[in-house]
Amino acid sequence: MATERIDQGEQYLIDGVRPITTRDRLRALLEAPMLPRRAQKPCNIGLFDEDARNQLDMFIHARTP
Repeated sequence: MATERIDQGEQYLIDGVRPITTRDRLRALLEAPMLPRRAQKPCNIGLFDEDARNQLDMFIHARTP
């Protein structure tokens, strides 16, 4: 099996597997989904109020005659 010497010691090389380059790492960062720059507050009003479980009933008027 082929090996190469690196700073940490001897590294084995596997046929058909190439090392990860800086270009590969940058491409993975570019293709990753965007993340918010700061934490966002949840939308806790009206229909989406999950903290107090105080959601409005969307179809309340459909049930009343």
